Amino acid sequence: MMPIRLRDFIEDDGGLIFAVSAYDNTERAGCVLRYVPDPAGERVDPEGRRYTKLDFEPAYEYIREHRPEYLDHLHRVPADRIARVYKPEERMDWIASRDPRVRRLLSLFDLPAGKVGCTGSRLIGVENAASDIDLVVYGGAWFSAQAQLARLVQTGTLPAMSEEMWRKVYEKRVPEISFDTFVLHEARKWNRGEFGDTYFDLLYTRDYDALASAPAGRGREIGRGRIEALVTDASQSFDSPAVYEVEHETVSRVISFTHTYSGQALAGETIEAVGVLEEHGDTQWLIVGTTREARGEYIVSKTLLEQV
Repeated sequence: MMPIRLRDFIEDDGGLIFAVSAYDNTERAGCVLRYVPDPAGERVDPEGRRYTKLDFEPAYEYIREHRPEYLDHLHRVPADRIARVYKPEERMDWIASRDPRVRRLLSLFDLPAGKVGCTGSRLIGVENAASDIDLVVYGGAWFSAQAQLARLVQTGTLPAMSEEMWRKVYEKRVPEISFDTFVLHEARKWNRGEFGDTYFDLLYTRDYDALASAPAGRGREIGRGRIEALVTDASQSFDSPAVYEVEHETVSRVISFTHTYSGQALAGETIEAVGVLEEHGDTQWLIVGTTREARGEYIVSKTLLEQV
């Protein structure tokens, strides 16, 4: 079986379903609880099993009460407790066969087989009419999808994101930056779009042969910090976590664990970032997204803001 990787879903031996949120999953899968079996649940899978979807805080409360052995910075499910792995790329045809919207959206892109999937509720078949479309694109194919999305909008094949849809995304993300600043940064990322009455994401995930080089492990926290720094490498800025190599007196990396600040700056731009400083060997990393809402934490491109 292929390794468990970011954006897969797993089911434990008690029927709990988790979204994989890390790359280091050999002994224990790093994930977050999303769906709990519930006879009265509103989500129903193709086999008739009912689930309740849990938001971030209720998920942690559930784990603390029912699976304390999983509790960590993420939920860590031991390999011998994993009963099933759901892989977006392997279930893509099944997902598209169930939902004509997904099928139509995919038909607009030219992507290699096995390099695109769909995660989230559709991956396990519990989507509803309000569910977004979370497309996962792997490795270098993601950058092709990003360029194709830009062309699709520029040629009018897909509409530009409406202000109403931007408001919906902004209110879902609740970032620590203004709406105008949020849209200014988001509009140039080409990693989300509007399709019918919903929006879709293009989510980056590493190819299998690049998993080992993903950042892992936590450093010693040394306090909160605010820095201005020059971005020297943003090639992994759409990953999860997003990585920005920077030129700064003490900080070598800015890491974002929240999707809001993925792709937030380009190499050669100066950023302002606020987060938690961690010690990693003889250097420091600034971590953004230390809580689900990333309260008081953000990344903005000062270079981009000065161009307005």
